[in-house]
Amino acid sequence: MAFVTAAPELLASADRAVRRALVTLEHMNSENTHEWDRTMATFSHPRYELPDGRIVDGLNAVLAYWVEGRAAIPDQRNELISLEIAEGGQVLLHFFLRGTPHGSADGFELKLWAVFDFDEDDLMTNERVYVDRPDRAVIAGVGSPS
Repeated sequence: MAFVTAAPELLASADRAVRRALVTLEHMNSENTHEWDRTMATFSHPRYELPDGRIVDGLNAVLAYWVEGRAAIPDQRNELISLEIAEGGQVLLHFFLRGTPHGSADGFELKLWAVFDFDEDDLMTNERVYVDRPDRAVIAGVGSPS
């Protein structure tokens, strides 16, 4: 069952929290349907920081990352477990990542976390993906995962 929470100070600016949550859900849904123009429209600057330390930065690099990933795992999809709005306005997602690698009969299911950073126009500037739930410092962008 998925749930959504918001830090108390953000409830006062619920419009911003709601916009960011909706942008994040649009991002997830359009990734699932491979509608890359819609997905790209959720970013002001497309950038991913991946659990293995790779950084995918810029429009062309991010688009190639999506296309190459779906070539390897054509049915890759994500499913929301929970969405939280952090104190600094970031969106924290807990989600399932599922798929079946091309040429394999065996699928996979991972539980991952992602932190989405936003600009003042409530568009994403970065998606940071983690294997374990990040702590407050990591969510805020001032700490590193342990």
